[in-house]
Parts: sequence; structure tokens; C-alpha cells
Amino acid sequence: MFTGIIQAVGEIKQIQPVQGHSDNGLSLGISAGKMDLSDVMAGDSIAVNGVCLTVTTLTGGLFTVDVSQETLSCIQGLDQVGMRVNLEKAMRLSDRLGGHLVSGHVDATGTVVKFEPIGESFVLIIQAPESISRYLTHKGSITVNGVSLTVNQIVGNEFSVNLIPHTLAVTTLQELAPGMRVNLETDMLARYVARLLNI
Repeated sequence: MFTGIIQAVGEIKQIQPVQGHSDNGLSLGISAGKMDLSDVMAGDSIAVNGVCLTVTTLTGGLFTVDVSQETLSCIQGLDQVGMRVNLEKAMRLSDRLGGHLVSGHVDATGTVVKFEPIGESFVLIIQAPESISRYLTHKGSITVNGVSLTVNQIVGNEFSVNLIPHTLAVTTLQELAPGMRVNLETDMLARYVARLLNI
């Protein structure tokens, strides 16, 4: 479980096929950037651009994770060396919940429609697939590439969020541009309520 509060920006340093598997999965070597790995062990979970992945090895400031072909087919942005990624270690029960409850299971990918400054902040408009648009609500939570954000407006399948300078400074969202694809995870409470109401 995660909160959507990014702890560091890392970088994919190595990509190679997963050894001993035939599903065309990838093993990623990721530089942790400023994230402290001293309390991380093999088997722990780290969200990488919003995707919950299991650490397989640790060497200094580099950790490796395996990504199955099934996961790769559902997400965006984990298949290029040099790609900068948002990182968050799994939360502990004693941690503050600064964002919202995030599972690290990407619901879908969306497309950036607009990313432009408004005063000191930026407005980000994303087109979401119809399959998840019913889970979006005004002032509700959404995770974009692992970052917990608040939905400000919804028009059809498009939603907008405001990004303050701090968020841009400590995440990779500053690198977004129209046409880019992003990983989206809707609020899990909205999904459960919809399931219970059978809508």
C-alpha cells in the first residue's frame, strides 16, 4: 500500500529479459536517486511510476525489479533506459497518510491533453478511458504516474488537476507534454463503492 507522496525521482539504468521466464517480462535496474534504501530488502515493494513492483536485488543505490509482460501491457513508461521515474516505498502502518490510499495497481493509461502554466501553478488535463471515468469525482483523488492529485474538473472523459511548484520540483510530472501517456489509478474507495452498488 502507498500514499502517492513521491519520495524520490529515480532513473532506469538497465533493462534485460527476466532470466528463466518465457513471458517476455523485463528486469529493470533502477537508480534510487535520493531515496534511502537502508531499510529496504529483497521482497519489499516499491511503487515505480505508480506501479507496485517487488525488489529482487539491491546493490548500493541501485535496485532491480521484474516486470511481467502482463504488467507491461497495462502500463506506460517502464521500458526505456534513461527514463526518470517517480519512486515511493510501501507505507508502514505508523506513517502519515499525506496523499490517499494507493494500491500500486494501475487501472489504465491516459493521454495528456494540456499542460500549461496558470500563474505560479500548472494545469494538467488528461483524457481517461471510459472504463475508469465513472470513478472520477470532483475534488476526489487520482494517481498520475504514482503522484496523488486532486481532481478539479471533469468534462466528459477528461479531467484536470492543478500542480503546484513543489509537486513539479519533486516528481517527473514537470516533463509531461500533450500526447504523452500516463499511468492512472483511481481512488480505491470509489471502485469499491461502485462495485457494491453494482454500477
